[in-house]
Amino acid sequence: MEDIISSIKELAAPILADNNIELVDIEYKVEMGRRVLRFFIDKEGGITLGDCERVSREVSAILDVKDIMPHSYSLEVSSPGIDRPLTKKDDFIRYKNKKARIKTKTPIQGRRNFSIVIEGVKDEDVVVRDSENRILEIPIENIEKARLEIV
Repeated sequence: MEDIISSIKELAAPILADNNIELVDIEYKVEMGRRVLRFFIDKEGGITLGDCERVSREVSAILDVKDIMPHSYSLEVSSPGIDRPLTKKDDFIRYKNKKARIKTKTPIQGRRNFSIVIEGVKDEDVVVRDSENRILEIPIENIEKARLEIV
């Protein structure tokens, strides 16, 4: 599965770059008996319906030509929403001083779930302030899931 997602990212990268669009995340899962390939995209100023349609059309065409999908699927392209996932080091830099929820792969100080404010990035760690005003450094590789928190 990870090989397929990696190949999809590689094929989509030039399409997204040509349109000044950032790939936030890709999901490939079975929902209600059907396979769904979901792209979450963003750009400066926000994503429009036209952006989603253009990316959907171009990505669908290249995936059909390259024939890397082992099964039939539905392609969905959308914005990441206001509770945007944070998946890359640059996301934590961009959203400094914003509230987020982080779930870690392994416990930090006996916890895996944190409601935090992003303070910045130091080397390969995200520096955060937790709800008790403590500063923590969370290794990016230990982050299982992170999303902006709706306030």
